[in-house]
Amino acid sequence: MDSSHQPLIVADVAAAGSLIARSKTFDHATSCSSENSVVVVDAVADALLAAFAREGGVLLDVEEAVHLQAAMFPDGRLSPAVTAQPAARIAALAGLVRPAAADARFLIVPLAGVGPKHPMSGEKLSPVLAFYREPDYDAAVARAASILAYQGAGHSVGLHTREPARATALGLALPVCRVIVNQAHCFATGGSYDNALPFSLSMGCGSWGRNSFADNLNVRHFMNITRVVRPLAPGDVLEPTEEALFGDYRRRRGA
Repeated sequence: MDSSHQPLIVADVAAAGSLIARSKTFDHATSCSSENSVVVVDAVADALLAAFAREGGVLLDVEEAVHLQAAMFPDGRLSPAVTAQPAARIAALAGLVRPAAADARFLIVPLAGVGPKHPMSGEKLSPVLAFYREPDYDAAVARAASILAYQGAGHSVGLHTREPARATALGLALPVCRVIVNQAHCFATGGSYDNALPFSLSMGCGSWGRNSFADNLNVRHFMNITRVVRPLAPGDVLEPTEEALFGDYRRRRGA
């Protein structure tokens, strides 16, 4: 998600394209933190595609996308033949003869649907990126929510924006444990010196992902902590009053 329906472009589209490409091409996109889908508002979609093209991304046409899906999901499930393969190898397996596809660093598939009937909307473990155009920012958020509900609830979402408030709002709106702002998603979710997340290759997804924790797995989760508990001195006890707990509610409800 990279802008809004307003005339003001609130993302550095060129930087976003570079960061996403860097993330998507690392280790042939086998990381669970590699972008599977990009959702972008229509006002900057062409600019983002141009940025991807500069980074070696190739947008497929409808016929090419059909061939690619057939090769990647021959029986409705992701084929191991394409997992962790370079884009050129995947293009060859799909019979894509256009020279640009053969030279691509990553392949871009335009999509309009999400779910089992649209397998490209889920995990691909390869340098193949689903691309969604939405009319405005609110529609983009809704699309991201549907993608997460299909595959990815609890994990993370990337946001490219110049409006800091959007990150907090997105975290409140979506079922994710991490909102990665203006970073290469693949590297940022696993922890970085410049974002303070714990270094990890395993990201908890909270109850959204049926996990018991929501953090980046780290040594703290393997430690047994013994707490010695003694009574506080009377003046240190911070026991709330009944008024503090229920006063505001009673005043609003007339109780």
